[in-house]
Amino acid sequence: MISDKLKTTGLADASDIQTAWPSEERLKKGPVAVLECFQEIPCNPCETSCPRNAISVGDNINALPQADHNKCNGCTVCVSRCPGLAIFVIDAAYSDAESAVTMPYEFLPLPEKGDLVAALDRAGKECCQAKVIKVLNTKAQGKTPLVTLTIPKGKEKDVRFFKLLS
Repeated sequence: MISDKLKTTGLADASDIQTAWPSEERLKKGPVAVLECFQEIPCNPCETSCPRNAISVGDNINALPQADHNKCNGCTVCVSRCPGLAIFVIDAAYSDAESAVTMPYEFLPLPEKGDLVAALDRAGKECCQAKVIKVLNTKAQGKTPLVTLTIPKGKEKDVRFFKLLS
């Protein structure tokens, strides 16, 4: 069941996020997809694109996708396939001080590797500084480039987007 905050503001709260979040044990193992898809709409590209069958929607195409985080290796295929931009990959094992987050980015100009950006939370508020470590923009992503940022440890549940610094 989705929270009242999600129903009224469109912003997920801690209880919504917890339903999609991998276990701490799984996070320590490396990259893993997080599906913050909270609306029952007819959609299943995440399920059909996952090469490891780690995402399941089932027979009811309106059902919320479920991730088997133990099958997921964080390959990012589902991230660019999600029309709702509701999937990202967290690598909490990136380093001792930083985690990496890969997210879809459908704006121009694209950032470049090495750029410093302002990381944003779900409400669009700046929550930390981040560094672009990878930009993937190939035909395999269709029209959805993927950007990977490094963020300070502890910000994994907060950072969902970024803005370029001028």
